[in-house]
Amino acid sequence: VQLVESGGDLVRPGGSLRLSCAASGITGNYAIDWYRQAPGKGREWVGFIGSADQRDYADSVKGRFTISRDSAKNTVYLQMKRLKIEDTAVYYCTHLGAWGPGTQVTVSS
Repeated sequence: VQLVESGGDLVRPGGSLRLSCAASGITGNYAIDWYRQAPGKGREWVGFIGSADQRDYADSVKGRFTISRDSAKNTVYLQMKRLKIEDTAVYYCTHLGAWGPGTQVTVSS
Protein backbone atom coordinates (compact mmCIF):
# COMPACT_ATOMS: atom_id res chain seq x y z
CA VAL A 1 0.00 0.00 0.00
CA GLN A 2 1.28 3.44 -0.92
CA LEU A 3 -0.35 6.71 0.04
CA VAL A 4 0.53 10.17 -1.24
CA GLU A 5 -0.97 13.37 0.14
CA SER A 6 -1.18 16.58 -1.85
CA GLY A 7 -2.93 19.93 -1.83
CA GLY A 8 -1.16 21.61 1.04
CA ASP A 9 -0.54 25.33 0.68
CA LEU A 10 -0.27 28.68 2.43
CA VAL A 11 -3.73 30.10 3.12
CA ARG A 12 -5.12 33.00 5.11
CA PRO A 13 -7.24 32.46 8.22
CA GLY A 14 -10.82 31.79 7.22
CA GLY A 15 -9.77 30.25 3.93
CA SER A 16 -10.28 26.78 2.53
CA LEU A 17 -8.15 23.97 1.17
CA ARG A 18 -8.79 20.49 -0.10
CA LEU A 19 -6.19 17.83 0.57
CA SER A 20 -5.99 14.61 -1.40
CA CYS A 21 -4.79 11.18 -0.38
CA ALA A 22 -4.09 9.07 -3.45
CA ALA A 23 -3.75 5.35 -2.81
CA SER A 24 -2.14 2.54 -4.74
CA GLY A 25 -2.11 -1.11 -3.84
CA ILE A 26 -5.62 -1.01 -2.44
CA THR A 27 -9.01 -0.52 -4.01
CA GLY A 28 -12.60 -0.25 -2.96
CA ASN A 29 -14.00 1.45 0.09
CA TYR A 30 -11.01 1.17 2.42
CA ALA A 31 -10.75 3.07 5.67
CA ILE A 32 -8.49 6.13 5.83
CA ASP A 33 -7.49 8.16 8.85
CA TRP A 34 -6.18 11.69 8.62
CA TYR A 35 -3.64 12.97 11.15
CA ARG A 36 -1.69 16.17 11.49
CA GLN A 37 1.45 17.26 13.27
CA ALA A 38 2.06 20.87 14.15
CA PRO A 39 5.58 22.18 14.74
CA GLY A 40 6.87 21.02 18.10
CA LYS A 41 3.79 18.93 18.84
CA GLY A 42 2.79 15.31 18.64
CA ARG A 43 0.73 13.76 15.89
CA GLU A 44 -2.99 14.52 16.28
CA TRP A 45 -5.87 12.51 14.86
CA VAL A 46 -8.08 14.63 12.61
CA GLY A 47 -10.74 12.25 11.34
CA PHE A 48 -11.52 9.12 9.39
CA ILE A 49 -13.71 7.60 6.76
CA GLY A 50 -14.62 3.95 7.15
CA SER A 51 -15.32 1.18 4.68
CA ALA A 52 -19.04 1.93 4.90
CA ASP A 53 -18.34 5.64 4.43
CA GLN A 54 -19.00 6.33 8.08
CA ARG A 55 -17.09 9.37 9.27
CA ASP A 56 -15.84 10.81 12.50
CA TYR A 57 -13.87 13.92 13.32
CA ALA A 58 -11.84 15.38 16.13
CA ASP A 59 -13.72 18.00 18.10
CA SER A 60 -11.18 20.60 17.02
CA VAL A 61 -12.22 20.27 13.35
CA LYS A 62 -15.82 19.10 13.58
CA GLY A 63 -18.10 21.30 11.48
CA ARG A 64 -15.16 22.71 9.50
CA PHE A 65 -13.51 19.64 7.94
CA THR A 66 -15.17 17.02 5.75
CA ILE A 67 -13.75 13.73 4.51
CA SER A 68 -14.98 12.21 1.26
CA ARG A 69 -13.81 9.73 -1.33
CA ASP A 70 -13.78 9.27 -5.07
CA SER A 71 -13.56 5.53 -5.59
CA ALA A 72 -13.03 5.89 -9.33
CA LYS A 73 -9.87 7.89 -8.61
CA ASN A 74 -8.89 5.80 -5.58
CA THR A 75 -8.55 9.04 -3.66
CA VAL A 76 -9.79 10.29 -0.31
CA TYR A 77 -10.19 14.01 0.30
CA LEU A 78 -10.01 16.23 3.33
CA GLN A 79 -11.97 19.42 2.68
CA MET A 80 -10.97 22.09 5.17
CA LYS A 81 -12.98 25.29 5.63
CA ARG A 82 -12.76 28.27 7.99
CA LEU A 83 -9.12 27.49 8.57
CA LYS A 84 -7.45 28.77 11.71
CA ILE A 85 -3.82 29.50 12.48
CA GLU A 86 -3.81 26.50 14.78
CA ASP A 87 -4.63 24.24 11.81
CA THR A 88 -1.07 24.79 10.60
CA ALA A 89 0.55 21.37 10.41
CA VAL A 90 1.79 18.61 8.19
CA TYR A 91 -1.22 16.49 7.27
CA TYR A 92 -0.94 12.75 6.78
CA CYS A 93 -3.27 10.00 5.64
CA THR A 94 -2.88 6.45 6.86
CA HIS A 95 -4.30 3.00 6.18
CA LEU A 96 -3.42 -0.09 8.23
CA GLY A 97 -0.03 1.21 9.25
CA ALA A 98 0.93 2.69 5.90
CA TRP A 99 1.56 6.43 5.94
CA GLY A 100 2.02 8.98 3.24
CA PRO A 101 4.89 11.51 3.35
CA GLY A 102 2.53 14.32 4.37
CA THR A 103 1.59 17.69 2.93
CA GLN A 104 2.23 21.05 4.59
CA VAL A 105 -0.69 23.32 5.43
CA THR A 106 0.21 26.78 6.67
CA VAL A 107 -2.49 29.17 7.85
CA SER A 108 -1.12 32.66 8.23
CA SER A 109 -2.06 36.25 7.56
